[in-house]
Amino acid sequence: MPDTAPADLVLTNGPVHTGSPARSRATSVAVRGERVVAVGHDEVRELIGPRTEVVDLGGKLLIPGFQDAHAHPVGGGLELGQCDLSGATTLAAYRELIAAYARRNPELEWITGGGWSMEAFPGGLPTAAELDALVPDRPVYLVNRDHHGAWVNSPALHRAGVDARTLDPSDGRIERDAAGAPTGMLQEGAANLVGRLLPPTTREERITGLLRAQELLHSLGITAWQDALLGSHANLTDPTDAYLACADDGRLTARVVGALWWDRARGTEQLDDLLARRAAGTRGRLRSTTVKIMQDGVAENGTAALLGPYLDGCGCRTDNSGISFVDPQDLKKYVTALDAHGFQVHFHALGDRAVREALDAVQAARQANGWTDTRPHLAHLQVVHPDDIGRFRELGASANIQPLWAAHEPQMDELTIPFLGEERTGHQYPFGALLRSGATLAAGSDWPVSSPDPLQGIHVAVNRVAPDAPAGTPVFLPGQRIGLLDALTAYTAGSAYVNGLDAETGVIAAGCLADLVVLDRDPFAGVPEEIGATRVVQTFVGGQRVYGA
Repeated sequence: MPDTAPADLVLTNGPVHTGSPARSRATSVAVRGERVVAVGHDEVRELIGPRTEVVDLGGKLLIPGFQDAHAHPVGGGLELGQCDLSGATTLAAYRELIAAYARRNPELEWITGGGWSMEAFPGGLPTAAELDALVPDRPVYLVNRDHHGAWVNSPALHRAGVDARTLDPSDGRIERDAAGAPTGMLQEGAANLVGRLLPPTTREERITGLLRAQELLHSLGITAWQDALLGSHANLTDPTDAYLACADDGRLTARVVGALWWDRARGTEQLDDLLARRAAGTRGRLRSTTVKIMQDGVAENGTAALLGPYLDGCGCRTDNSGISFVDPQDLKKYVTALDAHGFQVHFHALGDRAVREALDAVQAARQANGWTDTRPHLAHLQVVHPDDIGRFRELGASANIQPLWAAHEPQMDELTIPFLGEERTGHQYPFGALLRSGATLAAGSDWPVSSPDPLQGIHVAVNRVAPDAPAGTPVFLPGQRIGLLDALTAYTAGSAYVNGLDAETGVIAAGCLADLVVLDRDPFAGVPEEIGATRVVQTFVGGQRVYGA
């Protein structure tokens, strides 16, 4: 007998993109409580009762809620309240922002924040002298856009005791002048030499950062995400307490999967700690069911792990092939143990060597444990050797892509391509090849490294050109473009799969949770070059409106 009880919410006069391959389009959706109860056309309107809220889509497209498979929302929310440089790209703008922030906050012991772009500086390397001219009396610590390095001033170096005699840590590099003195740029683990002295954030500050981030992400149509770092690392304080506080009191309206940080200074002896943190960190809308292993760094500073050496500015081979933070043989043991305990493993793998090492570890786990539904995924995938493309499907490892990076822009053209060389440049961000191979694509932003707006990422995945690129900008590896449907699926059903939420989210179907987004237009009806102009006008999580423009 059909269910004819009135719905709480009906969205009608579509189009509706359901995400279902069998029935991709509808015009009306009805919601009762947290769940979708009907998807269809005029017959759905029969569920409109006297108290039903009716949303007239008026030609706007209704889609499943976006999910970000790799983000750092608490850190991003905190940085929005600090010295935020993410909206600028030039040294002149950075000078103005830093000086103004220091003037506004004379009581702060440290000036902290970040989001600066490496292309604003020769070789991607800012100096302490530039900061000393702006803030000579207090230490300054500003992370770059990709959060793999820090720009510091002389008072910060002095307070940390970092000078020409300080040795590089095993997982990082101090940039130096010809005499060996630190210049003010600290790469990877070297940033901790200063960063360990930063005043810790308070629990209330972390809660404020989370709520600030959640508001922004909901405004972009994001209904769920995977936080790629629950734990303490690189001077970041563990955000778990903020998530738990908001999960307990109902302020966490998003669905969140937490990736527990794998401490690379320890081995399998940390498993008991991770099991305890999984149990304690899974309640309400938070599930701490994943472990994050960072296998390498980034290409721009030469720390992404490559199968062959980087080139120098003259195109000659160097003796640097990047850093594998975890020994590859140990990685196999660790991933096998984590998989045996039911953990999903979330790899940071940028270079082709790191990608291969991560896939080898997944293969070792499959061979030891059999095929379990742990859904390992590799994030970033900047350089992937063609021999490894097919292994994603073969091993059931999802490709977690950050599409915004797959475009010509100064950091790519000036700080990456010359040092990779022609062949490896052609192996970058192979979205099309991965999709054609049968791999599962999920998508994320790595915010605050780059914009969390899924529509901007979808634009680049489809066009391989940045949304704001000048006319005539060449397409970046056009053979790796994917279609709008595939890009949208990666940000919805693909990320829902990686997040373990695919049984109830990622598509619009009767019985699924009503995590829904209304766009201001139907991008399928427009040209690909205009996808990035699309905006979100309403976001619902479990049938409740969490954003309305």
